[in-house]
Amino acid sequence: QVQLVESGGGLVQAGGSLRLSCAASGRTFSMYSMGWFRRAAGKEREFVADIRWSSGNTHYADSVKGRFTISRDNAKNTVYLQMNSLKPEDTAVYYCATRSGLGTYGSWGQGTQVTVSS
Repeated sequence: QVQLVESGGGLVQAGGSLRLSCAASGRTFSMYSMGWFRRAAGKEREFVADIRWSSGNTHYADSVKGRFTISRDNAKNTVYLQMNSLKPEDTAVYYCATRSGLGTYGSWGQGTQVTVSS
């Protein structure tokens, strides 16, 4: 099992920036990739970005491409999401997650609220 602890959420005006952090502990040797997801009020959870733990290869949702950057610190078992040029439609609860292979994500954090005002 992998335990995930998130931080960095908050309230920001449109056009501002936030950086989210997610620290992993436990069976981190099994991690294949880590990702960020979000759920807006009344919406389904959606993929935001993920990163291959070993290689650093990344993928982004089209809605955040060019504005968000995912990165990781292997020594600290921590993944980051730098969010720039935030828009009100980015308002959501953001979750980090990890997977041990090419299947679905199995371990999840509790989520952190990001609110972007107009």
